[in-house]
Amino acid sequence: MFLIDDILLAPLNGIIWLGKKINEVAEKEFSDEGLIKENLMQAQLRFEMDEISEEDYNKQEDELLARLDAIRKAKEKEA
Repeated sequence: MFLIDDILLAPLNGIIWLGKKINEVAEKEFSDEGLIKENLMQAQLRFEMDEISEEDYNKQEDELLARLDAIRKAKEKEA
């Protein structure tokens, strides 16, 4: 009986495993300070090259700085 259950549930278990891995990667990217700093530099460069407006730049900068602040606060709580 358990073998049949394992066979029938294998696709579901694979989807669950895949979902967990995607979540891990997303959390890692969201909490990577280096990536956020890189995005800040890219936004600044695009603004300086007149590819985006000052309003767009300020919006991106505010979002990225808020994420960076949240990451640093979360790290302080862990320590």
